[in-house]
Amino acid sequence: MSKLLQDVVGELSLLPGVGKRTALRLAMHILRMEPEAVAEMTRSIDRFRGQIKYCARCNNLSDEEVCPICADQERDRATVCVVEQVADVLSIENTHQYKGLYHVLGGVISPMQGIAPSDLKIDLLCDRIAQGGIKEVILAISTSVEGETTLFYLMSRLRHYSGLKITSIARGIGFGDELEYVDELTITHALLNRREIE
Repeated sequence: MSKLLQDVVGELSLLPGVGKRTALRLAMHILRMEPEAVAEMTRSIDRFRGQIKYCARCNNLSDEEVCPICADQERDRATVCVVEQVADVLSIENTHQYKGLYHVLGGVISPMQGIAPSDLKIDLLCDRIAQGGIKEVILAISTSVEGETTLFYLMSRLRHYSGLKITSIARGIGFGDELEYVDELTITHALLNRREIE
């Protein structure tokens, strides 16, 4: 294999979810692209990496000091949905069901990976709440062990704000799942979050 091709495949395979075979397919696709299209792609990546900012209010990605969601005066400013990563904001926004604001933690507490509460944007969240106006915080954190640890830590921090409603997204058994294949933690959440059938 060409050294140039090996270098490109090696770099592309560093991306999450991209193995050597996928990286090779991507490299071959790039080779077939028009040179100007490849140049525009690399310029776009360079601009993104060099100019992207984190919103000063919610830690979401933005071109400006404040992200478009935080700047949107039509959104419900009394509700904040706390998520782990920017990708979670995109997932929730794609449902077109949530009209409040967000707060991106930047990960979850993970002692094994050396991520402590101080490494996340939890203090920024607490500062936002302390400024007033926020009535509900929705915790939309993953159901992993690290996610649960982060959830409990957040709940202990947020309970100090009187009048603040703290909720969590519903967790449980997915549509079409068979009970015998569902793990115990998911079943526990499903039982705790059960609802009355009308």
